[in-house]
Amino acid sequence: MYDFAHPIQDALEGITHSLCSLEYEDHRPLYDWVVTNVSIPYHKPRQIEFARLGIDHTVMSKRKLRQLVEQKYVSGWDDPRMPTLCGLRRRGYTAKSIRDFCEVIGVGKSTNVIEFRELERCLRDDLNLTAERTMAVVHPVKLTVTNYPEGQSEVFTVENNPTDPTQGTHDITFSRDLWIEAEDFLETPIPKYKRMYPGNEVRLKGAYLVTCTGCVKDEDGNVTEVLCEYDPQSRGGDPADGRKVKGATMHWIDANNCVDAEVRLYDNLFSDVQPDGPDKNFLDCMNPESLTILNGCKVEKNMVEIAKAFDAAENRTGVNAPTFQFMRTGFFCMDNRDCSADHLVFNRSVSLKDGFKK
Repeated sequence: MYDFAHPIQDALEGITHSLCSLEYEDHRPLYDWVVTNVSIPYHKPRQIEFARLGIDHTVMSKRKLRQLVEQKYVSGWDDPRMPTLCGLRRRGYTAKSIRDFCEVIGVGKSTNVIEFRELERCLRDDLNLTAERTMAVVHPVKLTVTNYPEGQSEVFTVENNPTDPTQGTHDITFSRDLWIEAEDFLETPIPKYKRMYPGNEVRLKGAYLVTCTGCVKDEDGNVTEVLCEYDPQSRGGDPADGRKVKGATMHWIDANNCVDAEVRLYDNLFSDVQPDGPDKNFLDCMNPESLTILNGCKVEKNMVEIAKAFDAAENRTGVNAPTFQFMRTGFFCMDNRDCSADHLVFNRSVSLKDGFKK
C-alpha cells in the first residue's frame, strides 16, 4: 500500500524529485508505472535514491532515537547529544555549519560513515568568525594580586572578535581579587608547562603581567588560593622595558564583577564508533560521560543582560541562542530551554581544537 500511495501523493503535491534511500531503488519501476498510469491531474515526479547518512558514535534510526527518548536515556528529542535538528540547534549548531557539512559530504550511493569531527569542524569554522569572545572560568580558583591596592578597580577594553573588528569591543574590570582556571596553576610544574607556578611570569589577557609567588592550601592539601604580584608598568600586557614573556597568556575574571553559571559539557552519546553495528545492542554502547554538569562557573556580569533579552524572545526553542567563545576553553551557547537571567546555563557546542578521542 505504501508503494501505491507514495507516488500518488508525490504527484498530487507537485513533488519534482522524490529523494529516497537505497532500499527503494528496486521499487522505482512500480513508482514510475503508477505516476504514468494513474488517471489524476499530476506533475510526474522523479524518484532518486541515495545512501543514508551515517555518522560515527551515534545512531540515526528513528526507532532507536525514539527508544532513547521514551526510555529517558536523554532528556528529549532536543537533547543536545541527539543527532536531530532541534538537538543540534540547542547545542549551538548553526544552519550554516549544517549546510557546509552537507556540502562537504555530498550525496552518493555508497554506504558511508562520516566522522562526527567533520561536523564539529564545520561549526568551529563558522563560530570562529561570528562568536563574541568573553571571559569565563569553568573550574575556578581564586587568584589574589597581593601588591594591587585593596578596594581599587580599573577598566580594560577587549575586542569582541579579533577576526572581525566590526563586532566592536566591550569593557571588563580588574581588581585585586580574580578567578582563574584551576588547571592554570601547578605548584610543581611539569616539563613545558608555561602557565602559573611559583616564580613564573605570565600575561593576564588584556590586563597586566603577573608573577606567581605561591599559593594557599586547605587542611587536605588542596589549593584554595593562588598568589601573585603584578607589574604596574605593564598595563595592557606590554611591559615598559620591552622584555619578552615566555609564560602563557591566561584568561581571568574579576571576582568582584562576575556571576555564577551552570556549564554543561557534552561528549559523544556513544563510546562505540558504530553503536548500531552487527551483533550489538546500541544501549550497551552508551557513553556514561556524555554529559558533565559544572556548577559555580564564573562568567562576565553582562551575561545577565544578554539572558534578559533572550528571555524576551518568542519561540526560544526554535531559534539559535546567543553563542560565545569562552577564551581558551571553547564555543558555548545559552541553553534555549533552561537558561534565564536568574540561572545562567551554557552548553558547550564544540571545543576550540579538535580533541577527538581516537
